[in-house]
Amino acid sequence: MPTVTIRLFAGARETAGVGSTQTEASSVADALDWAKANFGDGFSAVLAASRVWLNGEPADPDSRLSTGDEIAVLPPVSGG
Repeated sequence: MPTVTIRLFAGARETAGVGSTQTEASSVADALDWAKANFGDGFSAVLAASRVWLNGEPADPDSRLSTGDEIAVLPPVSGG
């Protein structure tokens, strides 16, 4: 199974307690399911409102992964 990096930004990083991690997953959805299971309900709530990118492009949950791929979780930006 491919080893991929998940990079977390802003609120996703805060709720997970890490800026990045690696996991083995065959699809974007599998990697995000792993992250939700490991980082808990707070992370799951942030993820639900976030954009997810794969190698710099908008990700489809069914996208197949290869070793070295990078998934980025980008929560909405708040401020005024």
